[in-house]
Amino acid sequence: MFYTRQQLEDLENRSLAPYACRSQQSKGRVYPEDEPEYRTAFQRDRDRILHTTAFRRLEYKTQVFINYEGDYYRTRLTHTLEVAQIGRTIARALGANEDLLEAICLAHDLGHPPFGHSGEVALARLMKDHGGFDHNKQSLRIVTKLERRYPDFPGLNLTWEVREGIVKHESEYDISDASEYNPELRGHLEAQIANVADELAYTAHDLDDGLRSGMITPLMLEGITLWEILVKSVDWSTPTLDDLTRHRLIRRLIGMEVTDLVHTTHRRLQDSSVKSVEELQRLPYNVIGFSEDMHRRNRQLKDFLYSNLYRHHRVVRMAVKAERIISDLFTAYCSEPAILPRHVQSLIDDRGLERTVCDYIAGMTDRYAVDEHNKLFDPTTRP
Repeated sequence: MFYTRQQLEDLENRSLAPYACRSQQSKGRVYPEDEPEYRTAFQRDRDRILHTTAFRRLEYKTQVFINYEGDYYRTRLTHTLEVAQIGRTIARALGANEDLLEAICLAHDLGHPPFGHSGEVALARLMKDHGGFDHNKQSLRIVTKLERRYPDFPGLNLTWEVREGIVKHESEYDISDASEYNPELRGHLEAQIANVADELAYTAHDLDDGLRSGMITPLMLEGITLWEILVKSVDWSTPTLDDLTRHRLIRRLIGMEVTDLVHTTHRRLQDSSVKSVEELQRLPYNVIGFSEDMHRRNRQLKDFLYSNLYRHHRVVRMAVKAERIISDLFTAYCSEPAILPRHVQSLIDDRGLERTVCDYIAGMTDRYAVDEHNKLFDPTTRP
């Protein structure tokens, strides 16, 4: 016995909250396709994203620490998987569609260039007069145009709901531009969960990596309310923070945040009295969120991380190097397109020179970008 797609869709109808997205009610794909016998449309989207070249490359793209600084630091891939795990937990607790949520989470960072935020800043500056660059738009561009895995259409031909969730990805540092995806509507419940799961994950895990690296010490965190609560909750008082205790503290932090988020969001949903996806999207506020106390504590922790980790001299020095590498590559490729690989050169007539170069650089891993820079600018390196 196996569950047919129809049975899986019926299961969604019975088990999901009334304001959750249902695969059976999807607005569909750009290019019509027969749906699988035993997978819903959102499950199929998730699987297509997992098999992309862009997803595999996330393993060698920076989160905060450059890839070669240590195998134990987060990369874009490990961050993406952690976001998906946290998001699924929240979605299940709130009656949202886990498959849709997971697809959005797995795709949300596909468009990030090498070297994290520094790479995006550099490309945005270089493309200012050529249509700009934004990693959310680049993620959508990857799944709608750049990935070529099917003979009948470009991209992955994902459902509207997954594409909308990618476009409406927002965080404190990213503001979405959803001009082609009902910009007057907020993200659906699953998109909102993905956004908060992303922020929750990178705050907790950047703290973890900062402590592991030694750039942040427990002494520096004294006076940070969330840290004080965590330390008391695990009854830790020794001067040395060992790995096991650090794991306990980060695990407790994520658990506290998720619990607060679920309970607060549940109350907001009850107070809103929404009964459908569109009603939820037309609310003048996002239903997903933390309590006022937790929001205030998170703000304090984020400010600390910005000052003590993201602006640490080691991180800033690498950011300066990263912007230099990307700027040098972009200028060299645009000045002499003949140095581009043949298959990249063939795209110029269709996409334009600057956009072709931008797509090529955005798809690079940290290591590949460094190697390319060495080949072009280090005379001792073979081209």
